[in-house]
Amino acid sequence: MNLGIDSLPAACDVLVIGAGPAGGSAALVLARAGLDVMLVDQHAFPRDKVCGDGLIPDAHHALHKLGLLDEVMAQAQASGFVGCIGPRGGRIDVPGVLAVLPRKQLDLIVCRAAAAAGARMFAPVRFTAPIEENGVVVGAQLHHGDVTRDVRARWVLLATGAVPQALIAAGMSSRHTPSGVALRGYVKNDAMVGRITALEVVWHRALTPGYGWIFPCRDGVFNIGVGIADSHSEHKGGKLTKQEVNLRQVMSDFQSAYEPARALMRGGTLLGPMKGAPLRCTLEGARYTRPGLLVVGEAAGSTYSFTGEGIGKAFETGIHAAEAVLAGGMRREAAVRADYEARLLALKPRFDLYQRANVVNRHPWLADLLIWRAKRSPRIVRRMSGVLNETSNPGNLVSVKGIARLFLDRR
Repeated sequence: MNLGIDSLPAACDVLVIGAGPAGGSAALVLARAGLDVMLVDQHAFPRDKVCGDGLIPDAHHALHKLGLLDEVMAQAQASGFVGCIGPRGGRIDVPGVLAVLPRKQLDLIVCRAAAAAGARMFAPVRFTAPIEENGVVVGAQLHHGDVTRDVRARWVLLATGAVPQALIAAGMSSRHTPSGVALRGYVKNDAMVGRITALEVVWHRALTPGYGWIFPCRDGVFNIGVGIADSHSEHKGGKLTKQEVNLRQVMSDFQSAYEPARALMRGGTLLGPMKGAPLRCTLEGARYTRPGLLVVGEAAGSTYSFTGEGIGKAFETGIHAAEAVLAGGMRREAAVRADYEARLLALKPRFDLYQRANVVNRHPWLADLLIWRAKRSPRIVRRMSGVLNETSNPGNLVSVKGIARLFLDRR
């Protein structure tokens, strides 16, 4: 791992650009199938990554498919609930198979597995442009320091995350602005270990149109953050523009509104600075394919809008891309692109449902209503758990019909 740019070979079967969950999982699947895979990232590993670090059931399923679940869970902090807290302080614990593991550790596990399977990883190396012949991507130009190298490949997988520069360079970006923004930090506070044991998500008027979270890691460390959905949704002159939101102020408001957040920060030690990051959601904002190139992970918008969860779906898109390439026999065919696009479009309706559920972030009183009714109805708790497990429609819980059912449901 972390071979330098001077060691780059001139060619490979598949070049995967970006070593997060999407790129790492794609490289792992392809390498296990015997292909010559190169995995590159602009940062040397292990590296920090701004994320909530929550592993919900879709991430568990993907890690199981990759054969990495046991290794991940040996390092993660497991939890059986998500605590949903409303503006008035009401709380309901929604059961689920959950865990928290910082991305610095998670991504390293996946990349080491890819390397063990035969993928060669080069970092720090930055993608600057695709290499094209007759309208087909046949490789990429990679750069570090004063050195630039061209690498040819049968397929290039672009897994560069939410920052749009690589998408723009590859001609794949249809939306340069992000869907949302988030700010997170790690806090060490041993006194809170027995007090915060579940993943906690908090809605409050002071955080509108977003939410706050506290996720417990191991060894008395907590991931605390705030997210703003639809941060660039105001239309001015036909363009998406950023709302006037100061994330650091939102973080301060989170501490003022939620006493455990205040206690965590006041009695804890911040491990490094608070860091912000953009989010690309709802499988929108980028073309999925062009001849010779597939866009995977958050670069393709693989984060859920309502919850900001994206790890599991990034894994899924990486696995889908690898499987589409393998099914096509490595040929640069339209059938490979059609296969991969069909796989993403099959996921799209669920992303749209989570976009509809964003109404809770804009109107947090709906969280109060849902929590109030869930305390009186085990069936509603099961439906909320189904949202985590992707067996229930999140939009139905907060639609007009869904709200009416909250009052009619007595079970």
